[in-house]
Amino acid sequence: MEKLLLGPGPSNTAPQVLEALARPTIGHLDPDFLELMDRVQQSLRQLFRTKNPVSIPVSGTGSAGMETLLVNLIEPGERIVIAVNGVFGGRAADLAQRLGADVETVTMPWGQPVDPEAVEQALRKKPARHLFFVHAETSTGALSDAATLANLAREHGALCLMDCVTSLTGLPVEIDDWGVDAAFSGTQKCLSVPPGLSPITLGPRALEKISQRGASPPSWYLDLSMVEKYWGPERSYHHTAPINMIYGLDAGMTLALEEGLDRRFDRHREAHQALRRGLEALGLSLLPPEGSRLPMLNAIELPAEVDEPALRQRLLGEHGIEVGAGLGELRGKVIRVGIMGHNAHRQNVVTFLAAFAECLSHQGRPVDPGAGVAAAITSA
Repeated sequence: MEKLLLGPGPSNTAPQVLEALARPTIGHLDPDFLELMDRVQQSLRQLFRTKNPVSIPVSGTGSAGMETLLVNLIEPGERIVIAVNGVFGGRAADLAQRLGADVETVTMPWGQPVDPEAVEQALRKKPARHLFFVHAETSTGALSDAATLANLAREHGALCLMDCVTSLTGLPVEIDDWGVDAAFSGTQKCLSVPPGLSPITLGPRALEKISQRGASPPSWYLDLSMVEKYWGPERSYHHTAPINMIYGLDAGMTLALEEGLDRRFDRHREAHQALRRGLEALGLSLLPPEGSRLPMLNAIELPAEVDEPALRQRLLGEHGIEVGAGLGELRGKVIRVGIMGHNAHRQNVVTFLAAFAECLSHQGRPVDPGAGVAAAITSA
């Protein structure tokens, strides 16, 4: 039985993507593959809504995309302001410290969006070379105001670096309009492609910063001065690209573009509203405040008496539904439910709510098992 993957990723893979992954492997310098590379870059520019020439998939998961941006853009001693409102802002801070940066973290309570006023105070206090933030914080389900934060970075002369791993193709990501200098994402969330690639995009200011480095980046594998030459017109050999994963990415992006990004955003929002209404009918709520909730990643607050690990185990064992545990300070307090990409449909929300209500009842939590389903079905 195929499991329903409603955790923080990976999401279930579309049949067209699975078919693409199964295509015969060819050489990574084969003319047919080089043609595919050009198409992939064109599609990525459409998804990121950018004209950036360097819009490519890094061979690695989303964390490799984060590391690619930071190892290429940060030099020892440079000041970087990093907004931390969950696990992944904290991960960026850890990596920046390892690179010898002068790191200042601006910390928000988990579940809250990044506070632009707090970020501006940090940028005013002392000049910074970079600002890093997470657009869609996967650990908490919180959405931050990327346009405002990117504008602050430019006002204070900093490069704007953005994590959009969870938001790409599930929410608008407007690289050029917002003025984001560099961003990275992942394939296993709203694109519904298996994990293994990290789409990135770099604008002119970021590329200029890389070209002016005093020394080579500390990572050979992620050195964009070489990787970009493989994806660019030179086609200079750097590493063997994951051929079949790029087949899959091409298929996933084609599905997203054929559907239309705005329509895809609406589909994610409608599935989220159905889930929210269903949870309210069960007497439960989401962690982030109204207006700062991700449609594709939902952190559901659990009653104190609910055994969270047992609930997840029952969902998976009895119902074949995977959801995510809370991370860090949210461990045992929330479950994270991803309604992403191929899975972002009302029927999957209804299936989850019925199973979730049964699991709550099994633990003695008094709920009307039909209330959540009915609310989800009738939600606008």
